[in-house]
Amino acid sequence: MSAGTAVTLQEYLNTSYRPDCDYLEGELLERNVGEWDHARLQMLLSAYFHSLEKQLGILVVPSTRVQVKARRFRVPDVTVLAGPRPATGIITEPPFLCIEILSPSDRVVEMQDRIHDYLDFGVRYVWLIDPKSGLTYIHTANSVQEVKDGVLTTKDPDIRVALSELE
Repeated sequence: MSAGTAVTLQEYLNTSYRPDCDYLEGELLERNVGEWDHARLQMLLSAYFHSLEKQLGILVVPSTRVQVKARRFRVPDVTVLAGPRPATGIITEPPFLCIEILSPSDRVVEMQDRIHDYLDFGVRYVWLIDPKSGLTYIHTANSVQEVKDGVLTTKDPDIRVALSELE
């Protein structure tokens, strides 16, 4: 399957892809995953958030479909919910935080589209992390902040993740 493969919404919802794909207005878009740095950071972040679930009243899942519009589904690397578990297998309410970890073949324009989809849907925080270069950004509806000290944060709930401590 190549990027941009046309399928119906029903086919997308009833098919398991490995790895899962985004679905944008009738087209499947492959996600760039599978390399060590990406997979390791995804696992470390998921484990870190999992350890805080009860304390902060959050839920964390890796690589789960988020329906950002009627015919648009994204699959963030890590998703953090600040509310109840979704009633269905797909997240249909805005998560608190979506984390995207760059792979070497990711393109800036495509990543900007993903971030806009999340923010337009009502996601409060989007973290963008490049494990190779160390460049890290926090996106909100009102700002984009480069993280110079390697510490990612959110408010309400207050979360602080020092990337250097995840090893």
